[in-house]
Amino acid sequence: MFVRTAGDRDLAAVRALLVETWHATYDAIYGAERVTEITNEWHSIASLKARLAKPNSEFLVADDGKRIGGMAFAEAVDGGGVVMLRQLYVLPSLQGRGIGGMLLDEIIESFPEAHRIRLEVEEKNTRAVAFYQANGFVQIGRTENCGSASSAIPALIYERVLAA
Repeated sequence: MFVRTAGDRDLAAVRALLVETWHATYDAIYGAERVTEITNEWHSIASLKARLAKPNSEFLVADDGKRIGGMAFAEAVDGGGVVMLRQLYVLPSLQGRGIGGMLLDEIIESFPEAHRIRLEVEEKNTRAVAFYQANGFVQIGRTENCGSASSAIPALIYERVLAA
């Protein structure tokens, strides 16, 4: 797998990856119907396309030349001092092979002015929590509305200080 910037031609594959990964991860937590609602809203082609053009952001895919195995999206906030990691997903069949780490490293390198990187993660997503903790993130808080102001999805807020 190699990491590169996403383009329009990747959006259908990225959406398929997100739908598969969300169902594999969250069906047991929220139920398949709610996961379908969320993926239809948050991971529509139109939603993904809007991220491609968003200023001060980076949209990456992990690609082996045959398929997209992972994706990440982040944006600079607070004048560029903080990177908000909005998405980092790897196909369930490819998890544990270093793809998430590659995506995370490339996101961090894409924002050299940032002093810290922050994210929200579902507390019951124990694999993701363990991944972020293993990559130097510490919990700094919680939110009752992960992803959007009215999602009613609770999450932990994690942060990692970046080298100056």
